[in-house]
Amino acid sequence: MNQANATHTAAQLASRFGLALHGDGEAGVSGVATLAGARADQLSFLANPRYRSQLAETAAGIVIMRAEDAIGYARTALLADDPYSAFARVSALFDTAEPFEPGIHPNAVVHATAVVDPAARIEAFVSIGARSRIDAHAVVGPGCVVGEDCIIGDGCSLGARVTLVKRVRLGKRVLIHPGAVLGADGFGLAMAGGRWIKVPQLGGVLVGDDCEIGANTTIDRGALEDTVLEDDVRLDNQIQIGHNAHIGAHTAMAGCSAVAGSARIGRYCLIGGGAGVLGHLELCDRVVVTAMTLVTHSIREPGEYSSGTPLMDNRSWRRSAARFRQLDKLARRMGSHTPDDKDPE
Repeated sequence: MNQANATHTAAQLASRFGLALHGDGEAGVSGVATLAGARADQLSFLANPRYRSQLAETAAGIVIMRAEDAIGYARTALLADDPYSAFARVSALFDTAEPFEPGIHPNAVVHATAVVDPAARIEAFVSIGARSRIDAHAVVGPGCVVGEDCIIGDGCSLGARVTLVKRVRLGKRVLIHPGAVLGADGFGLAMAGGRWIKVPQLGGVLVGDDCEIGANTTIDRGALEDTVLEDDVRLDNQIQIGHNAHIGAHTAMAGCSAVAGSARIGRYCLIGGGAGVLGHLELCDRVVVTAMTLVTHSIREPGEYSSGTPLMDNRSWRRSAARFRQLDKLARRMGSHTPDDKDPE
């Protein structure tokens, strides 16, 4: 039987994942769902207190929750300090991934100097360029283009239409979603005689182990050195990483955020959706940048940072915006202007 369709009892799950059992250990589930939509044969979770009211009405056969939420709960639960991460681990049992079958599809084009491990899978209409290497257990999905001098490490998985332009090196178990482009030219230009001169982008892209890169995300190759993602970096969809940027291990970035060229992001940072980091800046470890924030100077202390104005009705915003223009004049009148009337950093 496919594991995704198998029934797992509460006792089995508790033992396998190191969770405490509350209720009937023989309760079985064969799928997952939300608290509101779950059936009796499905597992759910409660992590956010705002959904606590749904617990009394849920039909879920097993619910993962904190111990304090299980007080008075009459049905079966698995207890965890962090229910969401526990649910992430348990729900992997119900993944419906196709069985791995190695081989090269007859419609794929592999350059004579490329090396493909016999245990890798190359799907239809893939192109693999000169001197590239595909390691064991890697999957290169349909329509992918792997350019020159690329390395796809053991256990990597590339979704449909991923492009590795050139000099892209992936560590082990890297997951890249459809449409992502790694190793395109960085935005390097020099002005001479009133015209732009393109600066050759001679570096590459280096991606560490266990990274995930979202759909239609772009990571430019470096001008001289590599653009780097350290281990376990997680990028959402439609993110732009500029050339020579360096993203520290275990950092996660939400959709539509962007990092300009040569910026350095520390480890364990969280970058919210639509946020931007200007070029050549540095963020230390464990910085949280909230959604739609523009980072205009380096951050040296861990913590949470925001910019912008909160949402309000348009009439109020227009009135506030008109007042913004008066702030400098008001500050000068209050005697708080900066020395020599220079702008603050």
